[in-house]
Amino acid sequence: MSSELMAGAAAILAVSLGLLTATGALAQTGPAPATPAAQPAIAPSSTSGRVVAGGAVPDEATKAEVLARLRELYGAANVVDQIEVGGVVSPPNWSANVRKVLSPQIKQVRRGQLSVNGTQIAVYGDVADEGQRQQIVTEMSAGLGQTYTVKNGLRVPATNGQDLLDKTLANRIIEFETGSATLTPKGRLILDEMAGVLPRLTGRKIEIVGHTDNSGNRALNLTLSQSRAETVKSYLAGKGVDPASLSAVGVGPDQPIAPNDKEENRARNRRIEFRASQ
Repeated sequence: MSSELMAGAAAILAVSLGLLTATGALAQTGPAPATPAAQPAIAPSSTSGRVVAGGAVPDEATKAEVLARLRELYGAANVVDQIEVGGVVSPPNWSANVRKVLSPQIKQVRRGQLSVNGTQIAVYGDVADEGQRQQIVTEMSAGLGQTYTVKNGLRVPATNGQDLLDKTLANRIIEFETGSATLTPKGRLILDEMAGVLPRLTGRKIEIVGHTDNSGNRALNLTLSQSRAETVKSYLAGKGVDPASLSAVGVGPDQPIAPNDKEENRARNRRIEFRASQ
């Protein structure tokens, strides 16, 4: 159990929804950040089908219910259990409401995350169109009761722009010096390529998202990921990319694409993502 998780904290759950193998991270206390929170986590993968469930729930019965729902949605063989038990409390009927939130509709979200912090729910990520963006949240809200609130952070991405970014990055990792926001020569070379294609995305906004693994202090990881995203933004601006088209955000360990169980996977989680939108 994380030392930051104190008895009496509200039951919390996060679901990372990615184009690759997406996983969750450990629980936190305190106010939820503006970006998806890394609370007790469940992470479906739209490509490999694997789901990594982690974090903290109040008791074994709740854990069993969450895992049963995931196995129902994604298949028992695709669910990896990393959930911890104890140290949190849940509102009445929380498990039942989590089951409602984890509906088949959530599988339509890509590059996103669902967080359930007590009775506060937020969903982020990419969907196919505006109708789907509204429908997912409407169905998620149905039957939850007035004490629950749902924030709709879904978006309809600029598909062609995102395809170009993904093709240029080609699953490579933009590297930094260990524990710092200083780019390595290899990292700068990749960004030189990105700087060459970004001007082709006329009229689109580019969000630069910094990620870390879950090693060490979460607050420090959030700060490091923000600093790295800002470094990338500054580097691209120095290469002639319009800084007004760029934004930088650090999400620390909140949106991993692999379990943090070995160095190879942790290295995949320490990354920079580029997200295009209108």
